[in-house]
Amino acid sequence: MRTSKFWSLITISVAAIATPLIVSAQSTPPSKDFAPAPPQTQRLEEGEAPAVTIRQPDTQKKITEKKSQGKVTEVKVQTGRTTYYAKPNDTAGAMRGDGQSDTNRPVQFEIGKFGPPKSTPAPEPVQTLAPAPAPVK
Repeated sequence: MRTSKFWSLITISVAAIATPLIVSAQSTPPSKDFAPAPPQTQRLEEGEAPAVTIRQPDTQKKITEKKSQGKVTEVKVQTGRTTYYAKPNDTAGAMRGDGQSDTNRPVQFEIGKFGPPKSTPAPEPVQTLAPAPAPVK
């Protein structure tokens, strides 16, 4: 029993002495030999400005309301290129507090409109033959 305490004490002592030596061997003092010199920088020539004009998008809001008998039935909101519609959730037969009478309804975005409406050319008149003269009797 005594010898196991002796060997454990020696092992702990050696570990305590060797730890600072191992740690100091890992860290090297900073030296000028290890740090490379920074690369030489060269001044670049200024190029000409790009021929692109960047303009701010239209941020004005346009709100249009449709009413029927004094009640709002649809609201159209246009902001820049985005258009969406907000409609009230009027479910017939639903009572207040019912699951169907939820007043929140998501807005509907307008998609797939890519440009102004195209005008269709007027159709050419159909050429018809004049009726044959009636036979004389």
